[in-house]
Amino acid sequence: MAVATEMMDKLKILAEGAKYDVSCSSSGSFRRNKDGIGNAASCGICHTWTSDGRCVSLLKVLMTNSCIFDCAYCVNRRSNDVQRVLLTPAEVAELTIGFYRRNYIEGLFLSTGVVRSPDYTMELLIEAVRTLREQYRFNGYIHLKLVPGADPLLVQQAGLLADRVSVNLELPTREGLALLAPDKSRDAVIGPMRQVNSLITINRAERKESRKVARFAPAGQSTQLIVGATKETDRQIVTLSEQLYQRMELKRVYYSAFIPVVADTRLPALPNSPLRREHRLYQADWLLRYYGFSAQELLDEERPNLETDLDPKTGWALRHLELFPVEINGADYEVLLRIPGIGVRSAQRIVRARRQGHLSMDDLAKLGVVLKRARYFITARGRYAGECAIDSTLLRSRLLETPAKKGAAQLELPFSRPQASDEAISLISGEL
Repeated sequence: MAVATEMMDKLKILAEGAKYDVSCSSSGSFRRNKDGIGNAASCGICHTWTSDGRCVSLLKVLMTNSCIFDCAYCVNRRSNDVQRVLLTPAEVAELTIGFYRRNYIEGLFLSTGVVRSPDYTMELLIEAVRTLREQYRFNGYIHLKLVPGADPLLVQQAGLLADRVSVNLELPTREGLALLAPDKSRDAVIGPMRQVNSLITINRAERKESRKVARFAPAGQSTQLIVGATKETDRQIVTLSEQLYQRMELKRVYYSAFIPVVADTRLPALPNSPLRREHRLYQADWLLRYYGFSAQELLDEERPNLETDLDPKTGWALRHLELFPVEINGADYEVLLRIPGIGVRSAQRIVRARRQGHLSMDDLAKLGVVLKRARYFITARGRYAGECAIDSTLLRSRLLETPAKKGAAQLELPFSRPQASDEAISLISGEL
C-alpha cells in the first residue's frame, strides 16, 4: 500500500510537470465516480485523435522532472525549487500496463526532463518503451519525446519503438532560444528532426521493397512552439510552421500560449495568457495544412500579426473582396475552401450535390452549410443573401456584430466575446 501511494504521488508530480507540453492534443478534468462508472482524473490521462477521427486516451507523464537545463520558461528547470522525482523504466512500463489493463488508457505519451546527459536520458526512455514492447508485448500507441542533443543512433532506436516521436523547438528563433534556453542549441533541436524526416523517407522506400522491414515512427513527428515568451511576430511563427511542414513533413506543429509559471527577469510580464493568439495561430495552421493557403497570403510585412477579432480566413477574404462574391454553382473546390464559413466538409458536400443540379441558398442550408459568414461572400443561382454592399468596412462591421448562437457552445473556452461559441465550434471542427 505504501508503495502504491508513493507511486501515485510520483505520478501526480510528474503528470503535473507534463501538462505544459501540448505536443499531444489533450484535455483535463476532475470528476469523481459516485454512482456510475469511470473517473476523470485531473492529471495523467489525456487524449489524442487518430487520422480517422478516433479519440485515444493516453497516459501522459514525465519520466522525471529533474533537469540539468535551466530554461527560463520551464517549471522543471534546475533552479526552480520543486520536489524532484524519477520513475525507472520498469516503473513506467508497469504503470502503463496497469492503466491499460484497467481500460483507462490505450497508449502512452512519455516525455522527460534531462538528467545527467541527453544520451543517458534518451537511453532511459528507450529502455522503458522497449520493456513495454518486448516484455509486455504492448502494441498500443506510444508518443515518445526525443531529447535535444541525443546521439543519432538513439534517435533511430526511439523511432523503431514509438509510433510518433517529437522534439520541441520551443522558441521560434535562434535568438529566442539563446535568450530563454541557453543550455539548448538550435542545431541540437533541428538535428534530430532532420534525422527523423530522413529516416522516415528511407523507411518508406525500404518497405516498398519488403513489408518485413520494421516501421520507423509510422505516425510521423511533431513539435511545439511557445507563443508570447519572446517577441516573434505571427508571420515569423506561421512561416516557420510552413517550412517545417514542407521541408520536414511534420504531422503537426503545436502552439502553446506562454504561461508565466516561474519568475525570471528575461520573461515578459503578461497580464493575461495570450490564449486568443494561440487560437488564431491554430486557425492559420489549419489553413496551411488543409485549405491551400500559404503563409505569405495570410501575413506580410504590413500585417505581421493575425487579427484578434476575426479568424484568418475571414480577414484574408476582406482584403481580397475583388474575388467575391463567388457563385457557389460554378466555383472550383479550391475556391470554395477560401470562402469564410465553408470548411472542407461543406465544400465536399457542395461539390457532390452540384452533380444533381444547381443549388440555391435553401439547398445550401439543407446540406448543413453554415451561412452565417458565407452569405456575405457567395451567390447561389445568382442570388446574393448578404443584404448589404460588398464593402470591407461594412462587412467587417456586420461580421463582428453577428450575435452568438445560443446553446451552440459545448466547451467552456476562456473567451468572452459574443462570437466565442462560433470559435469553439471551429476549434473542434476545423471549419473556417
